Amino acid sequence: MHGSEKASSIETLVRLHRRIAIDSNVLIYLLEGSGPRAEVAAYLLDAIGHGEVEGVFASVGLAEVLVPSAKADDGPVFEQTAATIRDLGLRIVTLDARTAENAAWIRGRTGASMPDAIHLACALRAGATTFVTNDHRMPSPPKLEITFLDDLVA
Repeated sequence: MHGSEKASSIETLVRLHRRIAIDSNVLIYLLEGSGPRAEVAAYLLDAIGHGEVEGVFASVGLAEVLVPSAKADDGPVFEQTAATIRDLGLRIVTLDARTAENAAWIRGRTGASMPDAIHLACALRAGATTFVTNDHRMPSPPKLEITFLDDLVA
């Protein structure tokens, strides 16, 4: 990242960061496919797919995105969604022992939910410099900027 400049558009975000972690809600907006949030999510995922920036996604996020189709007992939609996510070019970061310890520390120090703490710990482990979310309760751990998707919607 360049100095303390903060991204005010999706184009600036992609220019400022080489490795961007994303929250589940970003993928949900993309998969729902309509409106300005979906457009910004699509721009980010296109930049990741074209190699302009590396995209990082915690494995817990994969589970979060797939729950609704499992809950609906919709196997075809479940498989389609999983395949779509696999094809986005994201680096899926799994939870190992050290990352679990860091997630526990984040949760204990900030009060974040365990899934959110795992997202942040995985982002840090992968070397992401920003975490894109639309959850305004997301804490900002040291060495990781939180970027709200709505701030990038023009």
